[in-house]
Amino acid sequence: MAGSSHGHTPAAWTGVTISFIGFCVAGVFMVANSPVGFWAGSALIALGAIAGGAMKRAGLGTPKEPDEVVQARNRAAAQERATA
Repeated sequence: MAGSSHGHTPAAWTGVTISFIGFCVAGVFMVANSPVGFWAGSALIALGAIAGGAMKRAGLGTPKEPDEVVQARNRAAAQERATA
């Protein structure tokens, strides 16, 4: 997975962080026998999914290309222009 940049985007990090906090909140309030707190944590989990999806649609879900890839593309374009 590391080679594909899977999950290495601001959208992924934000969605997972908010959802993780929601799981923690829901877990604490489930043990504390507080239904209102449990459902508040569950709402945070849904909010994490919504926030991550919205950020992905806004263009923050696409990983940046490594500098090596950009440089290789520029070299190939320059070589093609030189031969044409």
